[in-house]
Amino acid sequence: MEHQAGPDLRGPAVVRGDENMPVIIESSHQRSLSYGLCPGARPDFSPLARNDLSMLIAQNRLLHAHAVPVMETLYQQIVNTHNMVILTDAKGVIVHSLGDDDFLEKASRVALQPGVAWSEESKGTNAIGTAIAENTATVVHADQHYLQANHFLTCSAAPIADHQGNVIGVLDVSGDQRSFHKHTMALVRMSALMIENQLFSASFEDSITLHFHARQEFIGTLMEGIASFTPGGRFLSANRNGLFQLGLSFSALQSHTFSSLFGMPVSAMFDHYRTAAPGLLNLCMHSGVRVYGRAQLQLRNEVQALSGNNERGSLAVSQATAASQAAQAANARRLSGLRYLNTGDPQLEQVIAKVNKVLGRDIPILVMGETGTGKELLAQAIHNDSPRAMGPFVAVNCASIPETLIESELFGYEDGAFTGARKKGSIGKILAANGGTLFLDEIGDMPFGLQARLLRVLQERVVTPLGSAKSIPVNVELICATNHNLRDRIAKGLFREDLYYRLNGLVVKLPPLRERTDLEIVVKKILATESNGGRYSVSGEVLFMFMRHKWPGNFRQLTNLLRTAIIMAGDECEISLRHMPDDFLDDIDMHPAVDPGGNADKMIAAGAKLDEMEHSCIVKSLEAHGGNVSATARALGVSRNTIYRKVPHLK
Repeated sequence: MEHQAGPDLRGPAVVRGDENMPVIIESSHQRSLSYGLCPGARPDFSPLARNDLSMLIAQNRLLHAHAVPVMETLYQQIVNTHNMVILTDAKGVIVHSLGDDDFLEKASRVALQPGVAWSEESKGTNAIGTAIAENTATVVHADQHYLQANHFLTCSAAPIADHQGNVIGVLDVSGDQRSFHKHTMALVRMSALMIENQLFSASFEDSITLHFHARQEFIGTLMEGIASFTPGGRFLSANRNGLFQLGLSFSALQSHTFSSLFGMPVSAMFDHYRTAAPGLLNLCMHSGVRVYGRAQLQLRNEVQALSGNNERGSLAVSQATAASQAAQAANARRLSGLRYLNTGDPQLEQVIAKVNKVLGRDIPILVMGETGTGKELLAQAIHNDSPRAMGPFVAVNCASIPETLIESELFGYEDGAFTGARKKGSIGKILAANGGTLFLDEIGDMPFGLQARLLRVLQERVVTPLGSAKSIPVNVELICATNHNLRDRIAKGLFREDLYYRLNGLVVKLPPLRERTDLEIVVKKILATESNGGRYSVSGEVLFMFMRHKWPGNFRQLTNLLRTAIIMAGDECEISLRHMPDDFLDDIDMHPAVDPGGNADKMIAAGAKLDEMEHSCIVKSLEAHGGNVSATARALGVSRNTIYRKVPHLK
């Protein structure tokens, strides 16, 4: 029996009533009419008050926390295209957005902003409201919007469901209808699925979670199925791809167990992980389809007896299992250490050498660099190589947390400290990092009023939660990162000078991707990570394109480009130009490298090596710029050092 890879990520299935209007839009227009809306009506400007919006964000805290990083990544793929990324709650009220400044201003004229409801009842046919009403990914383009005021928009929205299949929010990309792009819907659907998978993984504590697929290379990707079971093997839930691959409804699965679905007793699964080097599980589903799987124990304690409580398959987690888990964790730390990041770029090598000298010396580290250059990856590697590696690593993005919540998020709060606070309070991120490493990303965007409190914590090593008079000792290693020039922020009165000098024990700067000399190695590492083993490679022509690109989104842009290309390539092992998104190719066309006479194309056809193509391109560019190295470097989007390294005779 042939097993399908999973739900189609290319776009929503659209059924057309006539040749001009999809049925889903026609049905939505009928509903909009029944709500008493007038197509010519002015947009409803009635956003929630600031306190109410803060309360709404707090009520959707888990969704917000998992969605914001994905939204930032999605935005990097559509930056400078007159678009914005939007997150709403289950009723279509916008809780967070980010986008191009010019379009955000235009969007605010039709109330496309946080705190405003975009349900069909409020705004008529629109991607957000219609996606909720139809419970399916939806594109609404130009005059398909019910309100005439919204005809300038093109919107692509996908519902976000919890582990029980209930819609808890919507992810949307809205932009100028002239900037409509056919790939946008696929990006939105993939991003929504990523949020769902993260929410799913965070939903169960005492459980066995199985990641599975008929093709082993898809395990660890968005295409994998995920299913959770109690420690005794009773079915709990599955994500969208899990339900699709199992071929049963959620209600039908409630009577199943791990054994009945995958033909293996839980005890046999544990036996598998007791072996010295356990590989992927080889399972046979109830349908007869064979799949590969990787199981994870998500328990409150690292080693805990798995009591069946009338469920079959109960057994204790043995010391061998615990040792295996510890070995896997140690291996994961090695793979994300400083040595792993050192891929041959001289600038990065200097950064790593400096960092190695201060490891374990209680010296704060400030990482500078453009957005997407891997600041958090470096911070995680520093933690993994430090004496605190066995302690927690807690990352906080100071720019992504609403100003109204960042104080309670950092310092914690007592029970009843404010309306809507959870019972028993919260310890906060700083105390959560006690004994480990606290990483404050985008520290330059921290509200000025909170900087004094942070300075006090760093100096006195105590934290006072909101609503409490008790100060709690804390011991953390501090790493901060920013894409701002903090001295400029100080001059503008946006950053405290005393805090700056407390943070900059060691200041290092990560080079942007366009200045890195190890691009080929980086591409191979990303492909290996994203395809769970690295069976994919890029063609010489694509790699040459990569060398020419300026990468405004840096590694975040490159990673997402390759992630999309892997899906587009499917069974093909080599990623070629036809697998590249159109917007990337458009960027290359807009900023072409100097290559008189089309020599690059001729060399590719002749099977020339990449270094020969690079050398030829640089020499031709030098000739075109009269031997001016600086002008050549600017034209090719590389550093002067790269020119000298590639053409040694210039030195």
